[in-house]
Amino acid sequence: MMLVFAPIGIQSAVIHAFAASKLSWIHKQQKKLQSRTEEAFCQFIEYENHTLWGENYRLRVVEKSAKPCVMLDRQIIILQIRPGSDLFKRAAVMHAWHKSLLHGVVPGLIDKWRDRLNVSVSAYFLQKMKTRWGSCNTGRRHIRLNTDLVKKSKDLLEYVVVHEMVHLIEPSHNKRFVALMDRYYPIWREAAAELNQVPLSAVRARG
Repeated sequence: MMLVFAPIGIQSAVIHAFAASKLSWIHKQQKKLQSRTEEAFCQFIEYENHTLWGENYRLRVVEKSAKPCVMLDRQIIILQIRPGSDLFKRAAVMHAWHKSLLHGVVPGLIDKWRDRLNVSVSAYFLQKMKTRWGSCNTGRRHIRLNTDLVKKSKDLLEYVVVHEMVHLIEPSHNKRFVALMDRYYPIWREAAAELNQVPLSAVRARG
């Protein structure tokens, strides 16, 4: 069942037509939320739903007496682990893979925005974070990124990189920071809203 709120006086036919025109978008958003909820309970077992760069994949688990690794085969993520590997080992292998994917993208984004913003980044770090997508150390000119960003679209990863690099210019979320974001990344509000559709704290509480 879907509830639609509309101003008093709007004809029901108009409301129905509007709702019908948005059904495709609504179903798409519902599917995204469902996949994120499934992933919050991740056990790294066969046919689990996993998200990579904003797209849904199914997990295959292959036990093999060889070096653990992760591979992609169209819409399938293949997690190869040694026989008897527990949840923590499987999670560690997947996390290492996620970091390798981010390492393949983040340096290019930093280089791209270094010239545009005229700001340097001394180093970047990748780690699991409970409540933040990113952070920065203005003194050392370091930025830190949440490895869960690998599950988001690359546009959203870019937004977080820009956000943290702008903080190296303006540390606080004041008017100057907002003005800089408006100037260099005009769609940052939309990106922030999409990024936080499911709060990190909610995912961590279930995971």
